[in-house]
Amino acid sequence: MKYARLTKEQFEELHQEFINFLATQSITADEWTELKKNNPEAVEQELDIFSDLIWEGVLNNVNFIEHISPQQLMLFRISETHMDLIAIKIDSPEIDITSEYGYKWLQQNIQNDSVNLYTSTKAITEDRNKDIFLLIQQGGHITKGELFTYFSDLLED
Repeated sequence: MKYARLTKEQFEELHQEFINFLATQSITADEWTELKKNNPEAVEQELDIFSDLIWEGVLNNVNFIEHISPQQLMLFRISETHMDLIAIKIDSPEIDITSEYGYKWLQQNIQNDSVNLYTSTKAITEDRNKDIFLLIQQGGHITKGELFTYFSDLLED
């Protein structure tokens, strides 16, 4: 398995897609029921293959990842060849940028001495999707890139 098995909730959400997947594997509903009873290893394998297919489809379309913690904001823009990072670290423990107040404080105090901004660019390894999946496993969330664009524009001014 290349990524991670989908959760029960994700499988339920993708029920029809899973049925279609089994059909492409020439597995009928009756055969699936029989496999579940008599060949749990084959069932596990099919669940893993389907999970990887779904992850591949999702990861192929990811362009932005955000990882936000109380004192740190890490924003990634991902292309085919490289990853751009805008990292913001707050040196004031009383400011929590995951709260509405803390985020507004950050917007209004971006030049404050307790706000550290870093940018970086890193080449993508030969497996772009694996790089993205690692960021997600570390707590990153797929986004449309509004925060990256906002802070990128601020840095250009």
